[in-house]
Parts: sequence; structure tokens; C-alpha cells
Amino acid sequence: MPALFLFDIDGTLLRRTGPHHREALSHAVKVVFGIDATTDGVPVAGMLDHDILTSMLHRAGVSPSRIKKNMPQLVNEAELVYQRTCPDLRANVCPGVRGLLYKLSRRGIPASLVTGNFTSIGWKKMERAGLRHYFAHGAFAEMANDRAGLVKIAVQHARKQGWIQKHSPIALLGDHPNDIRAAKANGVRAVAVATGVVGADELAQHHPDLLVQDMRGLTVERVIGIPSI
Repeated sequence: MPALFLFDIDGTLLRRTGPHHREALSHAVKVVFGIDATTDGVPVAGMLDHDILTSMLHRAGVSPSRIKKNMPQLVNEAELVYQRTCPDLRANVCPGVRGLLYKLSRRGIPASLVTGNFTSIGWKKMERAGLRHYFAHGAFAEMANDRAGLVKIAVQHARKQGWIQKHSPIALLGDHPNDIRAAKANGVRAVAVATGVVGADELAQHHPDLLVQDMRGLTVERVIGIPSI
């Protein structure tokens, strides 16, 4: 049966990746607005990059209209600096990720990214983590207003490419309640992994279809909720 696996990045595929991403956002604000702003006090877990930037700028007193007008330049500046500063992330891959992605590739099951990262930032992380070749597509922060919209984009793309059929099983693996909400909003299977900043007890309160501590030993069948074959 054709299937589609969707993956969040931060806290799901990778963890403890350093300050470089946050610094890229701060750098973009400095370049575009001349403001020294940080992500301090911004609950960045589960957020989209453009929402993080908006929160940073709102705290600095920038009007919503100016933020919206300058968002494309902010995105470009953040991506440019992250391309230069992203470290080697091979040691930051979460437990079990490589094993599951290998299983998917062996069985020809497509994997796509659904992430709050801007496009170039997300792909750079995958490249520096040695995971880029596992992903056929990605839905990134600047493509939709929220995470549910990103899931919709990824699913529509897979169907357009003929990777999945109308009733093919689809799973979104993520580490945050926002990932669970996005999956449920699109009628896809919500798989929560407790490898991010949100603990298993809190994730359980949002009723994912499957909750695991990490991806070690996770089978394709268990993820999509069908009996082993």
C-alpha cells in the first residue's frame, strides 16, 4: 500500500542544533530594521519562523504593516546567513531517525518535510545532518500561515506526483502539540515523539494516534497503524 511520511525537523529529526538558527533570525532583523532583537522570551518551539520574527519585531515596537511588507527581505537575509553559519549536524540526529528513514527508502515510501523552518534553512539542516537524500519534498514556513497549511501542501504535492492514492495512509511525525493539531486538522495520523522540549506526558494530553519516546525500533506498520506484514 502506498503511504506518505511527513516529518518535522527541530526536536523530531534533529535536536540541540545550537544557536545558529536563532542568530540568523536576529541578524535578519538587524539588517532590515537596524534593531537589536533576540528570540529571548519567545516560545519558539512549535512556531513557524515568520511567526518568530513577527513576535521579535512586535516586541520591538514595529508595526504589523511594516513587518508584513519587509517579511520577504527578512526571510532572504535569515536564509543567507544560515547558509554560512550552519554547523555539522550529523551528531544531532535524534535516536532512531536514520533507521526509520532507511526503512522508508528501502520500501520506496516517500518522506517529506513539514517544518517551521524557512526553506533554505530547513534544507541546509538536512544537508549538514546527512539526511537530505531521504526527502523528496518539503513544505516550509513561508509557504503557509500555519502548520496545518503546510501539511495540506505536502499532501497535495504527493497526490499530484502520484506518490499516494486518495485513501493512502499518511502520518505526520512531530515533537510538539502543534504537530498533533496540524495532523488532526488534515485527517492524517498524528505520531508524537518525545525527543523535543515537550515531554511525553504533555504530548499525551493532546491525544496523538501514537506516542513514542523516540524513533528507535519504530516500524513502518506501527507508524501508519496497520498490522505488520
